[in-house]
Amino acid sequence: MSGTWLTTRAWLLMLPLLVVMISVIGWPLVDTVGLSFTDAKLVGTEGSFVGIDNYVKMLSGSNFQRTLITTAWFAIVSVAAEMVIGVLAALLLNQQFRGRTALRALMILPWALPTVVNATLWRLIYNPEYGALNAALTQLGLLDAYRSWLGEPGTALAALIVADCWKNFPLVALIALAALQAVPRDITAASLVDGAGPFARFRFVILPYLAGPLMVALVLRTIEAFKVFDIIWVMTRGGPANSTRTLSILVYQEAFSFQRAGSGASLALIVTLLVTLLAAGYATLVRKTAGSAA
Repeated sequence: MSGTWLTTRAWLLMLPLLVVMISVIGWPLVDTVGLSFTDAKLVGTEGSFVGIDNYVKMLSGSNFQRTLITTAWFAIVSVAAEMVIGVLAALLLNQQFRGRTALRALMILPWALPTVVNATLWRLIYNPEYGALNAALTQLGLLDAYRSWLGEPGTALAALIVADCWKNFPLVALIALAALQAVPRDITAASLVDGAGPFARFRFVILPYLAGPLMVALVLRTIEAFKVFDIIWVMTRGGPANSTRTLSILVYQEAFSFQRAGSGASLALIVTLLVTLLAAGYATLVRKTAGSAA
């Protein structure tokens, strides 16, 4: 077969997928871009052309700036905690002990649960009247009275980060555990003979094998944490006093709660651009890490 025929056949095979992608992704994206330059409402008239006024208003507004800081803080703290806990869990599950297989299966449970179910469970745990957390801390003498963990601006975001870490650290642990299986046993045995301690073995023997997979996990979790919506919406809806409002929730409020479709579209595109830049930066780091490892 000629190269031209093979190329034509490949495009014909991909044609159904391209049609679906253009219909589901391409056209809505183009329509959102056009909508972002108008003052259209969610219900009613199409709105008039306002240029880049929506973008200027969103980027210069105090709501966007505060929400961006909250989103960045949530992403940084939750992802850092998930990486540390996930690696520690993988190192533990890589050891030989009785019940290891059952423990590996149980570790997948939080990640396998739907996010809405996970959020509902943690909302019950944090309940200010009958929550398990208040009961445990009170009985241990660490708390004098029940607290509303999700109802106080000082504790709500931290409570959400704990719930998000519990949900997603198994993903990091599974990736790290798979990478640990590739570490040659003769190298670790040789490091033991040379007298290397646990931290030295991890730093110079194990970590080089984990670097690439952990970078992939870091990319996936950071992007997901930056555009988080469901767990926060179920648990706090961005409150109290907007202390847990993230960019995705701000987009929802602007477009649907306030019914400002034009400014909501512009904000959605700003968030999309930020996530794209973040993904591109991480992709560059992944390529550099893979190149140095090679």
